[in-house]
Amino acid sequence: MSFFFTEVYAKTVSNWRLNYIYKKVAKKSNINKKALKKAFTYYKKNQKRKKLSSKYLAIADYTKSAKHKRLYIINLQKGYVHRYKVAHGKRSGKVGGKVRRSSNKRRSKMTPYGFFKVGTKVGRTKKKHYRYLSVQGLQWSNKKVGYPTRRGGRDVIIHPAKYVNGGGRSHGCFAVRPQDQWKVFAKLKKALFYSYTGR
Repeated sequence: MSFFFTEVYAKTVSNWRLNYIYKKVAKKSNINKKALKKAFTYYKKNQKRKKLSSKYLAIADYTKSAKHKRLYIINLQKGYVHRYKVAHGKRSGKVGGKVRRSSNKRRSKMTPYGFFKVGTKVGRTKKKHYRYLSVQGLQWSNKKVGYPTRRGGRDVIIHPAKYVNGGGRSHGCFAVRPQDQWKVFAKLKKALFYSYTGR
């Protein structure tokens, strides 16, 4: 019986701990405060039902320019914040700039918005042979993002790309720098990923 409770505890984060981590991160980081609050609120309500990682939570803060490390990966146990560069879609904003428009529609080439759950298995793309992690939309507005195109979905993933170093843009994927790939992948498996575009 004690083993059962240990396992359950290990897979969830108490609201007390989340409140503590939230206050710590809000005080010491420059993440958009609205995005941070919405991410923690969603996590509290859905961590068990969506089986989200108890280790990390990620926020891509697209209200900041691509020149900055605007992907924040928050350690939910200690409150540490790891920062990385992340690309936005070609039709969402200028090279090196901020996201001005976002969309979850197919072929939009814009940055998707909303809450996602990151997959657990590292795959490889067929055309460019990128290593990648899948994402799955968790809301009505983005439920088709991350689904295969053959099933009417939008093929968005997390993958490395050299153009991210110079503030370059993707077709909507959450691309990161090649040198950050494995650090990001290790932290994001099963994590809640919030793409915040100001909406």
